[in-house]
Amino acid sequence: MRTIGHFIDNKPVAPASGRYAPVFDPATGRQPARVGLACEAEVDAAVAAARAAFVSWRATPLARRTAPLFRYRELLDARRDELARLITAEHGKVHADALGEVARGLEIVELACGIPQHLKGQLSTQVSSGVDVASIRQPLGVVAGITPFNFPAMVPLWMFPLAIACGNTFVLKPSEKDPGAALRLVELAAEAGFPEGVLNAVNGDKAAVDRLVAHPDVAAVSFVGSTPVARAIQRGAVEHGKRVQALGGAKNHMLVLPDADLDVAADNAINAAYGSAGERCMAVSVVVAVGDIGDALVARIAERAAALRIGPGSDPDSEMGPLITAEHRAKVASYVASGRAQGAEVVVDGTQHTVPGHEEGFFLGVSLLDHVTPDMDAYREEIFGPVLCVVRAGSYEEGLELINSSRWGNGTAVFTRDGGAARRFQLEVEAGMVGVNVPIPVPVGHHSFGGWKDSLFGDQHIYGEDGVRFYTRGKVITTRWPDPADGGINLGFPSGH
Repeated sequence: MRTIGHFIDNKPVAPASGRYAPVFDPATGRQPARVGLACEAEVDAAVAAARAAFVSWRATPLARRTAPLFRYRELLDARRDELARLITAEHGKVHADALGEVARGLEIVELACGIPQHLKGQLSTQVSSGVDVASIRQPLGVVAGITPFNFPAMVPLWMFPLAIACGNTFVLKPSEKDPGAALRLVELAAEAGFPEGVLNAVNGDKAAVDRLVAHPDVAAVSFVGSTPVARAIQRGAVEHGKRVQALGGAKNHMLVLPDADLDVAADNAINAAYGSAGERCMAVSVVVAVGDIGDALVARIAERAAALRIGPGSDPDSEMGPLITAEHRAKVASYVASGRAQGAEVVVDGTQHTVPGHEEGFFLGVSLLDHVTPDMDAYREEIFGPVLCVVRAGSYEEGLELINSSRWGNGTAVFTRDGGAARRFQLEVEAGMVGVNVPIPVPVGHHSFGGWKDSLFGDQHIYGEDGVRFYTRGKVITTRWPDPADGGINLGFPSGH
């Protein structure tokens, strides 16, 4: 069995704690590898390497700092297929979806390559007699990134390229469920020419996370995962005096107005609800059907759901792969059972779905629940799997109130042909990311990603301009170079005259 270790100071490091976690192939249920779970000393070694590297890295000129980023971008582009295969092998998502994940991560590498534009600062001259004021941004120090299983390549790429471009050094703690792709990203960074200690990876579980959050030499923590853990990490980071961005869970609603093209809405509901087996924080998990379109819309979604091809991610004919673990599969299936027990109509039940030849894999078919109400478990909880709930609303106002009453505010979408209704929705809805006839409104790299309410804890959204602000801190410099003709003593309070 293959053992996955750490990567510190541009070198692979064998795990030493004696603790391991299984790494499964979700399509077969077999365990081809195990990953070492770092102890405190191993985490400290990664942080020490990053701290030592920070002294020279922060002083590296921008042109020399971005040179390895450009090489890194070319390496990732050339190895898209390799990275996608690693993702599919450990996560289970279909190959096309994995390729898309790598592509979206590359956007942030390209953003980081342009960091000189984002670190230009500001200058005001002659704010007083002979006085100039400049605002600059400087790196924080050692930054930690704690990333989730559902996007094992994309989310790390949302963090460390920008942090490093800003002059920080980085310790990555990927998910122990599928660490292979993240570790390969760090190896390729070393190949691209990042100096020793600038980017390190340490695998682990809660013990490693707790140590990173508490470590006195870690200046900031970036996290993506569930809401309870995001909230705990924010509290821990603040307690230890750190800057923190912690992105949590979601319950994303798609509002379908009566004038919408129902075929287009149904296609997009399928894509957004069941892509990546629903293991996305931006997945649509609730469709709000407004007016009398509910029956027709549900029929269209059900027809399309029945035709989905579910199978191993390595099969080019598969449209949806397995879930990450057997335990998660069972948890997701339980929401279909509870929905039925609590009064929802189970229009499509995928809980008994099997894939011939892969009976031991962690597969679950897609499910569609209709006439769901806000008091049901399937509505109140983040399912994080291929279960779509349909809620009926009598009016736009009722649908909007339903969305705004949710404790989450990550993403949302409206489907309509009415520009006025769409504009009203994008201004009135309480969510951080809004799609108008776009079901998964994940911003491009130059705009920041992040939600509201229980979907975000901390100071800034991730990547984009918010990412630059998060990974730097501002400094204002006021300068006067006296004219030799000036002189004398003046004890009065400085003024602008």
